[in-house]
Amino acid sequence: MTTPVTIIGAGLGGLTLARVLHLHGIPATVYEAESSPTARTQGGLLDIHEQDGQLALKTAGLYEEFLGIVHKGAQASRVLDKDGKVLLDEPDDGTGGRPEVPRGELRRILLDSLPAGTVRWGRKAASVRALGGGRHEVTFADGATVPAGLLVGADGAWSRVRPLLSEARPEYVGTCLIETCLYDSDTRHPAAARAVGDGSLFALAPGRGISAHREPDGVLHAYVTLRKPREWMDSLDFGDTAGVTARIAAEFHDWAPELTSLITDGETPPVPRAIHALPVGHRWDRVPGVTLLGDAAHLMHPSGEGANLAMYDGAELGSALAAHPYDTEAALASYEEALFTRSGAAAAMASRVQDLLLGDDAPYSLVDFFTGHGQRAE
Repeated sequence: MTTPVTIIGAGLGGLTLARVLHLHGIPATVYEAESSPTARTQGGLLDIHEQDGQLALKTAGLYEEFLGIVHKGAQASRVLDKDGKVLLDEPDDGTGGRPEVPRGELRRILLDSLPAGTVRWGRKAASVRALGGGRHEVTFADGATVPAGLLVGADGAWSRVRPLLSEARPEYVGTCLIETCLYDSDTRHPAAARAVGDGSLFALAPGRGISAHREPDGVLHAYVTLRKPREWMDSLDFGDTAGVTARIAAEFHDWAPELTSLITDGETPPVPRAIHALPVGHRWDRVPGVTLLGDAAHLMHPSGEGANLAMYDGAELGSALAAHPYDTEAALASYEEALFTRSGAAAAMASRVQDLLLGDDAPYSLVDFFTGHGQRAE
């Protein structure tokens, strides 16, 4: 295959695709809106799964590097009720298949594996149009344009490439998420640190939850989840840190203090995230010269699958293109057929996980899910 691949978006999926293409000698350029690799923090820990994320890293020849950034002990998890009672406590015994790694470190490994100049920073795609014959043109925010013989939208939830293929747009799912961080937790926030334990915490009740990850250096990355109308979140003034923290904490007024301290003791301004998703089973008809991967293709409820699926998409697309060097359309058709099957199943499971986390039987529904029991854990 000699047609260069134009990738919009330097997230984990787009970078995995670029890496696999590089291994097969297929030229690719990645255009990224961020001004540099360090323009913003890349989030907290990611659990990388054996069946998709780890397979993608093996395909990309980066599995050993991945093992070198695993945060040991972070697969531990516990489920609590709103009173702080521990309902499930699973330590990390080193045999789990979902090791946790810092997202930023994983992205760095992918970036370092690419030839210099592969990623063009500060290139925010503003629009895309078809030129005919399977070719497209990308226009960037600064007015510059670039033609694309094969265009891949790896540009996330609000993809500029998706409209070439689908009229679907992400819709608010009725859930909002607010995140913050606590630092030096074992010394400065010992009660919260004990509640979280060594890995992940899920403290749940119907319609609301407080979760947290223990990250390196004693950082607790906390997330509040609430089933609320979008108008409720829009009414919060996130410029008033004290005021918005008090309003969020009021939703948990009868919860154990070691849990609510994950809200009230936050040392970074609360960051709001209104959760959106594409329709479960989102798919499109084959359009020559263009395809999607990751959230651009199958944005879904948060479930720990998003980054894993994006990397797997990238690895599978790269492998398909390498396997069909003289028939790009056959490669894309093969890739998309498998993509629609796996992403549809994953999106359905992600919706189910949200019900386990926030449904009428939370937190017991999550305990049953973790333990494989069909009845409420005592």
